[in-house]
Amino acid sequence: MSLNDRLRAVRTPRNGDGETQDSAQAQQSPAALTPPQETASPGPARSEGLPDAVLMVAPPHPSSNAAYDALAPVKEKAAEELFGRIGNRLNDPSLTEQQLHEIARSELAEIVAGEQLALSTSERNRLIDEIGADVLGLGPLEGLLADDSVTEIMVNRHDQIYVERHGRLYESALRFTGEPQLRRVIERIVARVGRRIDEASPLVDARLEDGSRVNAIIPPLAVNGASLTVRKFAATPFTYEDLVTFGTMTREAATVLDAAVRAKLNIIVSGGTGTGKTTLLNVLSAFIPGDERIITIEDAVELQLQQNHVVRLESRPPNIEGRGEITIRDLVRNSLRMRPDRIVVGEVRGAESLDMLQAMNTGHEGSISTIHANSPRDAVSRMETLVLMAGMDLPLRAIREQIASAVDLIVQIQRHKDGVRRITHITEVHGMEGDIITLQDAFAFDHSRGFEPDGRLRGRLEPTGVRPRFAERIADHGIQLPISMFQVPRREMLGEIL
Repeated sequence: MSLNDRLRAVRTPRNGDGETQDSAQAQQSPAALTPPQETASPGPARSEGLPDAVLMVAPPHPSSNAAYDALAPVKEKAAEELFGRIGNRLNDPSLTEQQLHEIARSELAEIVAGEQLALSTSERNRLIDEIGADVLGLGPLEGLLADDSVTEIMVNRHDQIYVERHGRLYESALRFTGEPQLRRVIERIVARVGRRIDEASPLVDARLEDGSRVNAIIPPLAVNGASLTVRKFAATPFTYEDLVTFGTMTREAATVLDAAVRAKLNIIVSGGTGTGKTTLLNVLSAFIPGDERIITIEDAVELQLQQNHVVRLESRPPNIEGRGEITIRDLVRNSLRMRPDRIVVGEVRGAESLDMLQAMNTGHEGSISTIHANSPRDAVSRMETLVLMAGMDLPLRAIREQIASAVDLIVQIQRHKDGVRRITHITEVHGMEGDIITLQDAFAFDHSRGFEPDGRLRGRLEPTGVRPRFAERIADHGIQLPISMFQVPRREMLGEIL
């Protein structure tokens, strides 16, 4: 059977009685003709052995039309021929993305026309778009990247893709055609930011043009095939109003953090993986006055600062010969010579923490960074450990004195069971008592209120009743915060203990 015959057969499939499905469906009720809708819950079947938070939902494949399944061999053939024609120009730095797409579309039009397929104009254009996305874009990931409800994309292997929506995981019906296509997508992503991935360097951190974070790992480290993780960032950066609406923080906490940033307090944002540290760092950075010079330092550029006077620095991995590496520590040291008013480090995870603390202690106030830790106390302990990694052989007390003197505020963020990311602590670093760094919570999340019927936490971030010392420093900058903002709210709920 020719491809055109197969195409016609797929377009008019028949049931077991020889009737076409169209005629059979015409006799059904209108409800039977309603297309199925994707739902998050209730209803999705749970995969045995998976945690409750992981729901198995297969959203419709954008190209699940059977007619286009019949054209899969044509797609593969056209993609291979396109690679043969423009393969050398795919990574040509002299060509812009628009020029490359125009060249590819022109070549694809000739290739598809040569197949002499019985396709309408819209079908032919759609076929060209899909092949172009496979070759020049990110293949099946294009639709997920355009979906604003998707916050993270996890490709476990070429035939298994999961997405995160509203803090929960769902399996997607989208698939790569095979391992080669997935590898091409990975190589295209990393090539755009001047990085590489191969057997000698089988894992890489990169980013997309919109700042979305990408991690890729390939065999032999990834046993089941190449794996790709994309943490998407919103096209429009979130504001503190958005975080208040999401329930990440209260309006009172936002007011305090705004004042703390403008008063040049040194702030550490602490949290686990995927808790929203970078998003919160973006929001805090938006409070920095526009007349100050900001230097941002990151492994892969993710921050989306809205001020004009910003210099963005990005670390560089070693080349294929093992040379040319520029670390975060190198960039922190260099930033001190760039006349910064503020230094914003995307994340401290190594010896650069010592340089960051020294910068905070030598007049570079108002610096902000993030760190991986589960609580404010753990954040302090982790900073101690990271400073020890610098190999300076400093006594522990000296390290703790550096931390106590440099850091003013620790903001802890956590992703709760209901999928919502919330600030759980706003903690002041008081100083040293003996050999111990003393901390005092100004705000803490109240977990005692239980859950709503839909599983959402009822608790909120509330003041602890202690007026923090940094309130005086904020007042010295001419920013007045009412004392009532730090007072424990009156509870009027019947039976609740005051």
